[in-house]
Amino acid sequence: MVENRPWLNIATHLVLILGTAIVLFPVWVAFMASTYTGVEIDQGAMPLLPGGSLIDNYRLILGEGASREGLPPVGPMLVNSLVMALCIAIGKIVISLLSAFAIVYFRFPLRNLAFWMIFITLMLPVEVRIVPTYQVIADLGMLNSYAGLTIPLIASATATFLYRQLFLTIPDELAEAARVDGAGPWKFFKDILIPLSRTNTAALFVILFIYGWNQYLWPLLVTTRPDYYTVVMGIQRLTSAAQDQPVWHLAMGTATLAMLPPVVVVLVMQRLFVKGLVETEK
Repeated sequence: MVENRPWLNIATHLVLILGTAIVLFPVWVAFMASTYTGVEIDQGAMPLLPGGSLIDNYRLILGEGASREGLPPVGPMLVNSLVMALCIAIGKIVISLLSAFAIVYFRFPLRNLAFWMIFITLMLPVEVRIVPTYQVIADLGMLNSYAGLTIPLIASATATFLYRQLFLTIPDELAEAARVDGAGPWKFFKDILIPLSRTNTAALFVILFIYGWNQYLWPLLVTTRPDYYTVVMGIQRLTSAAQDQPVWHLAMGTATLAMLPPVVVVLVMQRLFVKGLVETEK
């Protein structure tokens, strides 16, 4: 039941404003810190108002980088992170769709065993098998490459499980009707299953994009060339360089820029993302 009382509306908005302010306060502090010089930040004061070095700092971050500390510019690192996040998200969705389609709609020996073998990999994330995974990637010559950054992270038991559960809820009569109309497996998959899973795929894409964007440990292992640094690695290296010379203003600026692509993805796909989490279109 929804009560329409003025004081309750005011209290609701106050709570909403307070919660929003608490969530956005660290972002605001990081952005304000990126508008000061390194000397001003090194004095220890927490900046809450904009400084006078906004344009100079962001021009340095995007164009030259912290070259004096041997760090590359942030622009290429943002591109590397974007390529990595897109490849991981799209790769996981494509592989999971195909594997779930095969498990649900094809009758082959050991079908359930194949599914549970995929499901068991949930207990073996990259962090657990990182040494043998690194050895395989090194033996295949994939170090310092986009393939090495993305392929070990593409397989997803979670997404396969979600699509399998979705496909199991689709009535068998629908598949039978498609078969009667002359639709083959690929046409049924492309024209019926993919449209029915559109909202779920959108929600999954947002989650997997952010997962790929925030990857830190694996890129740190497989990349030694600055050409393949990701922006998360750049933030870490900027803060490490701050031990010798204060570049916290550049680190805060880089962190601010690193937040923008995930925020854009969430805003653009907000409607489908929420719809995919709470309902299906069947």
